[in-house]
Amino acid sequence: MYNEYKVYVDVELIFSSDGHMLPRSITWENGCVYQIDKVTEIRQAPALRAGGIGDRYTIWVNGRSSYLFFERILGQTGSVIGRWFVERRTA
Repeated sequence: MYNEYKVYVDVELIFSSDGHMLPRSITWENGCVYQIDKVTEIRQAPALRAGGIGDRYTIWVNGRSSYLFFERILGQTGSVIGRWFVERRTA
């Protein structure tokens, strides 16, 4: 089922020495790459427009805050994998 608010994105990230995933950039669906200036919060939270729940990263890009979600998925082998998404802004 298509969800007009959920946009899956490619994320460049690093793993910190304490095991945290720290996103550094996102690639939007049109191929534009946006550098993440900073991450100010990481917590479990729902995606209110797109649905679902995941690890919500409050990110700052070009002076504006946004949410980047990591949704965990149980893989076919039983391992936990995930996908990154952003809620599409509405006019």
